[in-house]
Amino acid sequence: MEDIVATPRTALLAGATGLVGRALLPMLLAGKHYQQVHVLLRRAVPDIKADAQLKIHRVDFARLPSTLPRVDDVYVALGTTIKVAGSEAAFRQVDLEFVLNTARAARTAGATRLAVVSALGADPASRVFYNRVKGEMQAAVTQLGYTSVVVAQPALLLGDRAALNQPSRTGEVWAARLLGPLGRVVPKRIRPIAARTVAAALLAAMLEAKPGVRVLKSGDMQAHDPRWRV
Repeated sequence: MEDIVATPRTALLAGATGLVGRALLPMLLAGKHYQQVHVLLRRAVPDIKADAQLKIHRVDFARLPSTLPRVDDVYVALGTTIKVAGSEAAFRQVDLEFVLNTARAARTAGATRLAVVSALGADPASRVFYNRVKGEMQAAVTQLGYTSVVVAQPALLLGDRAALNQPSRTGEVWAARLLGPLGRVVPKRIRPIAARTVAAALLAAMLEAKPGVRVLKSGDMQAHDPRWRV
């Protein structure tokens, strides 16, 4: 990590309007690791504060520009649900095609390290459509020639979706209600996890710059949440 601190890098973030992406953005801007952060957005987001290091680009993830700004590291936190997307095909477009489009474009722009948010249970052979798409995405991005790939597989995410103008998700609401009294009883591997915890774990793993593919299991990422340190 010493060489990273001595030579600040340039990062790209896709998915800055979601729970993990919104938590990750200030972390990227606050540290000394990145001299510039490029953010890809589908629409204008007024509450993302201006910053000298921050460059925002309005894009269509289905038709990304042939050339993106030159970057070193790319973080992809794009994702939706079948309910929000409206169909399995629309969900697949966001969680597989848009993620893959971004990773390919960033690789062309010079990125050598990739961090992507997947999900607990991701498996290209799964009978569950959601898990299967996530697994296919993971398999696809590892074939793009990145020196280092970090894949986060969080369990149910906790965060304030209302503040992001996103609809609440029933599973996450119930998980949040149960987390207080039962948090330490639920096994770490399936315990609901705060979006900011996932963001912190993703950033820490990326900065370690280990070659190859590294999968961050939800239970392991809980170590970045001070509420559960013992």
